Formats: sequence, C-alpha cells, structure tokens
Amino acid sequence: MIHVAIVGCGNISSAHLKSYMLFPNRCKIVALVDIIPAKAQAKKDQLNLAEATVFDSVTDLLNSGIKVDLVSNCTPPFEHAPIAIACMNAGINVLGEKPMATCLAECDAIIAAEERNGVFFAAGAQNRYLDFISRLKKLADSQIAGRVRCAHVESLWWRGHCYYDLWWRGTWQKEGGGPMLNHAVHQIDMINWIQGELPAEVTAVLSNVAHDNSEVEDLGFAICKYTDGALANIVGSVVHHGGTQRIVLQCEDAKIAAPFSVAAEVSKPNGFGDPNTALEQKITDAYNALPSLAHQGFDGQIDDVLAAIEQGRRPSITSADGRKTVELITAIYKSGCTQQTVTLPLSKEDEWYTFEGIMKNAHRFHEKKTAAKELGDDQITLGNYLK
Repeated sequence: MIHVAIVGCGNISSAHLKSYMLFPNRCKIVALVDIIPAKAQAKKDQLNLAEATVFDSVTDLLNSGIKVDLVSNCTPPFEHAPIAIACMNAGINVLGEKPMATCLAECDAIIAAEERNGVFFAAGAQNRYLDFISRLKKLADSQIAGRVRCAHVESLWWRGHCYYDLWWRGTWQKEGGGPMLNHAVHQIDMINWIQGELPAEVTAVLSNVAHDNSEVEDLGFAICKYTDGALANIVGSVVHHGGTQRIVLQCEDAKIAAPFSVAAEVSKPNGFGDPNTALEQKITDAYNALPSLAHQGFDGQIDDVLAAIEQGRRPSITSADGRKTVELITAIYKSGCTQQTVTLPLSKEDEWYTFEGIMKNAHRFHEKKTAAKELGDDQITLGNYLK
C-alpha cells in the first residue's frame, strides 16, 4: 500500500485526491498539509479521510514519523522547488504540480535532489493522458501526415479581474509568471513532447490588457523556430471568452489536430487544392485504431506514478520533461521582456537561468495591491478542448 500526502489543499488538490481515491487497493491518503489547517481539515471531513493527519507545514509532516511514499505538491509555484527538494531529501517521491519550478536553476536543484536520494520527481502534465492528445502524438510520430511544418498551440482561458486578488497570484515572485507559465504550460509540454526537441529560437510579445491588479502578463504570443525550419505559434491567455485549448499540426500532407480533426489536399495542375479524401480516411482509420488509454487526465498520470513506485521504475513524465517545459517558457519570457529573439538552449550563465535574474529583468505591467487569503468559491474549470 502506497502512503500518499497532499501538500497544499487549494483548488487543484481536489483533482489529485479524486484520482488517488480511484485506486483504494493501491494507495491511501495519510496526510493533508496546508498553511491554513482548516482547509486541510475540510478536505479530510468532506472526503471521509479518517486515516489522514492534518499538518500546517511540510516540516511538521517530515518530522512526524508518519510513513509517506509519495507527495503530491499542490502548492503555489514559488513553493514547488523547496517542498519537492525537502521531501526528496527525506526519501519521498514527488508528483509536482505544474510548473515544475519558477526557473531553470530550481529545476536543476530538483533533478540533483532526485538523483542524490534515489527517488523520483514526476512533472505534472496530466493532459498527455487524454486519448486525443496521446493519439495525436502517435500520429505525429508515425508521419502518416508527413513532417510537421507548422504548429498552432492555443491555451485560451478567461479569468475575472478578482482572479489576481489572491495573495500569491499576479506577482513574478510567487506565481512566477502569467498564463504562459501557469496555463499554457500544458500545451507547451505537449508541443515539446510531440516535436521531441526544443525550438532553436523564440520571439515573443507579452501584454496585460485586462488585469491591472497583476504584475504579470495576461496575454502572450510566441513564435518558435525549429532547426529544420518548422514554426510553431503559441498563445497563452486569460482574456479569451469561451476559452479553448487546442493543438493543430499542419504537416506536409495533411492537417491533424487535438481534439481530433483531419484535412488533406492534393494539388491541381494550377497549384490550387482538391480534397484528398483517401488520405483523410486513412488518417482517420489510423486514429480510430489506436487503443484508448485505461485512465484519462489526472487519473492516468496518477495511475502511472503509482505504477512507477510499484515497479521500481521512473514515471513516464519525468523531471527532464518538466525542465524542458520551463526552459521554453523562460525563453518566451526573456524574449517578451527584452523584445529580442532568444536562442536555445539557455546557459547557466544567462541571467534568466536563476530566480534572482528573472526578478531583476522581468517586466512588471502593474502594481499588485490586493492580497486576499481566499477568494471564496473553490469551484474551478480544468480545460475546454474544442475543434
């Protein structure tokens, strides 16, 4: 039986708890940690977690003597690295909520702690465990539509003005960035996964158009150029009404997208296109023939993390994956703040490699003046994928 602790009992912890409770014969919740103990107690009472002990700090948890095999770190971004490292130093595996950390130096410190202590860090990227994302990756790898020539990556959300009133949101120091880091992180992870490499260069534009209670961007555009000349455009936003998430791959022979859609054309003698219905059907048949995942989203990633402990292996989504995502996002922020094209990889000598360097160079759009402890309603949305 795997003993699990949840650190941070805010909105996203509910998704983790629900998924762990799907596997009662494999794991049990033994601890709930939050700086506001009443929030942890409320989760315990709501879900009837009789065996869970409530703590108000990770230090108290680690000093308690309670056996813990796995921690789900559901705290704000600025807490991700120190909590992960403390838990791994205590011999505990960690599933870290996105983003892995707020800077590359913190990512490397997490990786070092992972290697030093013989445990693992799993980077939170549960959207890879959606059937249409998994199948898109397999189609891209098969090159049934040809090589990817252009990708459109959209992370379009809407958040009200008060969203950034919460004490840790809307500052570079605690949130680490805006929607490019905390919303588009999933889509950026996916395009890195599909492409299998980071782009060679990034050009980005950032703005804050609707949240004057936030230092960070609420809208950003980035253009990525790969070594083979392919391009990808990434949009991260919390100002799009009816927001959707989508990845479209324009390949040499056809367009494929998640959620699934396909379109293909062949050239007429004059260069204009005619539908290539045969290829569209071939791709559709290949998509439909791929097996469905046993578990979706959080359920899928937590199933894999539990299996990694049970089988003595690394999780499918590793610390290296999490670092790669943070590196691309860091390059986007560096480009957007300096108004220059940025080349990758970023070196350890780059000021943007460290948290201190980001604090020094990040552009602050507005002054954050409100720091509410809670916003009341704890109902959240986890994404709306549309064609």
